[in-house]
Amino acid sequence: MELSDFNIIPATEAYVDYAQQICDEMAESAKARGTGIARRSPEYVANKMREGKAVIALRKADKAWAGFCYIETWSHGDFVANSGLVVNPEFRKVGLAKAIKKRIFELSREKYPKAKIFGLTTGLAVMKINSDLGYEPVTYAELTQDEEFWKGCQSCVNYDILTMKQRKNCMCTAMLWDPVEKEKELRERIEMKAKAKERLKQITKKSSLLKRIEAKLWKSTKKMVTAFIARHPKTV
Repeated sequence: MELSDFNIIPATEAYVDYAQQICDEMAESAKARGTGIARRSPEYVANKMREGKAVIALRKADKAWAGFCYIETWSHGDFVANSGLVVNPEFRKVGLAKAIKKRIFELSREKYPKAKIFGLTTGLAVMKINSDLGYEPVTYAELTQDEEFWKGCQSCVNYDILTMKQRKNCMCTAMLWDPVEKEKELRERIEMKAKAKERLKQITKKSSLLKRIEAKLWKSTKKMVTAFIARHPKTV
């Protein structure tokens, strides 16, 4: 089985019948990891599909559910989280998690181009995927301070740790993709590339000039030697 055997597409109302399966697997996955995630009802997941704020993976052969992830917005749309990433155990080890995360990231950028995209996770695999997408590790203070978001942590087994540390840190690693910072980095890369190109141009120009000078010197020296030999043939 390969990644090409699956369709990874924005979810719509046509896929709400998968909501119960998705929620059941979310709960089982959290239990297996020994951590918790914000519990979501099938109706909540179905609404995300209806709103066009989710991505679903289906096997092409029979449209079997293979994976899912959805978008949540906080602080009046200033922050976006890609939540509930889950892959059907039957279809793991083919790269679906990474492909789904990439597609939900793209959908988030399409819908909320000015929003900061963030995530909290204990999973090394998810951290690696986030890092590949350009997320940076940050402190909890740099995330949304929307109370509704933090209420979602109440179903996590580590919630007592979070409250004890006054939401400054917990077992999860916070990661953030900031469009302003990324635009700044892009401008800096473009400027650096332009400067490097200009330096190369100057080096090439100098090299060309040196070659011309060298050629003239050689030509001049050759003429002098030829003239000397012509005048003093017996000395050669």
